[in-house]
Amino acid sequence: MKPPSLQTILNDQTLDPTLRRIAEKVQAGERVTPEEGVYLYEHGPLGYVGALANFIREQRHGDVTYFNRNFHIEPTNVCIYDCKFCSYSRRIKKREDGWELTMDEILEQVRRYDDQPVTEVHIVGGVLPQYDLDFYTELFRRIKAHRPELHIKALTPVEYHYIFKKAKVSYEEGMKLMKEAGLDSMPGGGAEIFDPEIRARISGDKCTGEQWLQIHEVWHQLGGRSNATMLYGHIEEYRHRIGHMEQLRQLQDRTGGFQTFIPLKFRNKDNQMSHVPEVSVIEDLRNYAISRIYLDNFPHVKAYWPMIGRHIAQLSLAFGVDDIDGTIDDTTKIYSMAGSEEQHPAMTTEELVNLIRRVGRRPVERDTLYNVIKDYTDHVFDSDKEFRGYVSLPVVDN
Repeated sequence: MKPPSLQTILNDQTLDPTLRRIAEKVQAGERVTPEEGVYLYEHGPLGYVGALANFIREQRHGDVTYFNRNFHIEPTNVCIYDCKFCSYSRRIKKREDGWELTMDEILEQVRRYDDQPVTEVHIVGGVLPQYDLDFYTELFRRIKAHRPELHIKALTPVEYHYIFKKAKVSYEEGMKLMKEAGLDSMPGGGAEIFDPEIRARISGDKCTGEQWLQIHEVWHQLGGRSNATMLYGHIEEYRHRIGHMEQLRQLQDRTGGFQTFIPLKFRNKDNQMSHVPEVSVIEDLRNYAISRIYLDNFPHVKAYWPMIGRHIAQLSLAFGVDDIDGTIDDTTKIYSMAGSEEQHPAMTTEELVNLIRRVGRRPVERDTLYNVIKDYTDHVFDSDKEFRGYVSLPVVDN
């Protein structure tokens, strides 16, 4: 499935006048308004929004599709918070099927990848008192002492808000201490939906949307880069999605610190919102496309193939997506626990490269900051001479 060209859309004499005006703005590189964003959700057919998003994607990135090789460490799945949509964490009173890693155990996981060409360690997990400011600054220092070139992408504003509040330090002081300890960038998790009413219903006891944005802004002011997410397809309305993206777009206008936007599909397996039906694949593709159209100041839009499945990930590359992150092994439990399409996700670098090639895109390995490491467009794999192994992928918070 590939959307029509933007010119084909504009040549359609039966096109809704408002949709035509939006298409003309996209062609001219003009910004879509919040009202137009909602209109796209309410009235934009899949082929139409796909055409606009693919036009933007190919203008910026051509046929390039990025991926990276990283590994994911989850210090704990026990958490003081009670997010209704979460299938992953275990409440603090029900720890019997949870885990709480020590610093030495985390460092042992880092050492496990010493002989592999990974460029990033992604660290995120539940919130517990023992994982405090001293714990994480010491952990980051020890990782950097062991492998200085390894990029540390770690912790969401949900974790930082709790850590800094417990330590009685400001966001500014706390983020500066994290940077000095070795933090290189921040993932985008914990954003969910910024609207206060929706947030109160699905994750009311953790940091607010405003606090999430404040912590990212502080990090950007320190010269750091980060990602942003949006949890969609649950109890929110289209206006809440646009309101969420509008706040991200405004912050990006001020700082330019965001790299990538990652829409995250709500999955209803084994959580307190299991009664809420999941949205369709068509809605997934429309959401990727409208995200690409609306977030005109975000360089990249990313899809997670384990969460939506390999085939849909391929389709997303024609609907505004230019990054599908990376290869994965089954050590990252958050996918199957949430009911993802890939219950035991694993793909070698060769398989991932071929997945991208089969839809006519160019697979390019990147580092965390989107510096190109290797263009795999014409690469011929030799399993006897090069690394083809699995590398774990950070999921809902990248």
